[in-house]
Amino acid sequence: MISVLVVDDSVVVRRLIVDALGEAPGIQVVGTAANGLLAQAKIDQLKPDVITMDIEMPQMDGIEAVRELRKRHSTPVIMFSTLSAAGATATLEALAAGATDYVTKPSNVGSVQESMMAVREQLVPKIQALGGRRRPPAGSPSRSSAPAGLRPGGPAPLRPGAPGRPGATGPAPARPAAKRAPGGKIEILAIGSSTGGPDALTKVLLGLPADLPVPIVITQHMPPVFTKMFAERLDRSTPLKVVEAGDAMELTAGTVYIAPGDRHLIFQRRGVSTLTQLSNAPQENSCRPAVDVMFRSVAGLYGGSCFATILTGMGQDGRSGAKVLRDSGAEVLAQDEATSVVWGMPGAVVAAGLADEVLPLDRIAGALLNRVRVGRSPAVAR
Repeated sequence: MISVLVVDDSVVVRRLIVDALGEAPGIQVVGTAANGLLAQAKIDQLKPDVITMDIEMPQMDGIEAVRELRKRHSTPVIMFSTLSAAGATATLEALAAGATDYVTKPSNVGSVQESMMAVREQLVPKIQALGGRRRPPAGSPSRSSAPAGLRPGGPAPLRPGAPGRPGATGPAPARPAAKRAPGGKIEILAIGSSTGGPDALTKVLLGLPADLPVPIVITQHMPPVFTKMFAERLDRSTPLKVVEAGDAMELTAGTVYIAPGDRHLIFQRRGVSTLTQLSNAPQENSCRPAVDVMFRSVAGLYGGSCFATILTGMGQDGRSGAKVLRDSGAEVLAQDEATSVVWGMPGAVVAAGLADEVLPLDRIAGALLNRVRVGRSPAVAR
């Protein structure tokens, strides 16, 4: 049973969340708190598996509560946010402070029952994914210091509960990725991520130089407004230029293009240029933007000159796209289980035998940079 502590200053919202989770199998709400200050004592007392946390609260808001919590506990925290620029900014600040994930509060919902359903649909899968997955205790060595995973073509180490082991919920592992000769020159980096992705992407982009000789395209599962705020935050905090992708933007070296919320990111050729294109095609893997859609589009234009990376995230978005990339000659790197918040997406790629390499988060930027340098002169690839 996954135990949950609900923290919100609104009695109505607390009741809504408690009722929404009350019908979910395997989940039990063990307590509530009206603000972050009261939550600290209840966390110590109840030791919940997951915490849901409002952002705006009296005495101690959600962001400060997360900062205080991270000094002592590694409990996953899911923030409750409004679907607005202010809500997105505050949520990204909470994620930077140590929150694990977020959901958006229901808006324009006609009834209490509809609100409960909206909350349940968002919260339950995240609680189930995070409830059995604890981070190391505060102050312990970082998981990113774990040893490297695969050599190119090697199988991923499996832990109890990982795909292919007793009690696993994922598919059984397929054959390891076939060993292939080193590829040619890379012309584009493509990255997919979801739960835990904002922090992972920040760390990867911080490790890449401003004069990176190729563009980077990213699909991170996020709603509208959030992707714009996230792109602006990355643009301020990393060496690279980062933008939310719009229609007909020409891909240029050293620039990162993030798929906007609720639009798939695909690409088209115009002469010698590659342009972004936004699509309202149906969701894939219950997602729009979807990593699979972006990966397929990149594969069609770049083939073996693409290097793709799949980072932490729930579900299996990116697995079928990685297959298309591999079939086109591209290489695929996956984040390892030990440093992933949720090893759903990268785990699905590894289990399907589609990962050329599996690495901890702190080694991914270096691996990308080294791969981009292959086939380029030192003056260009420094």
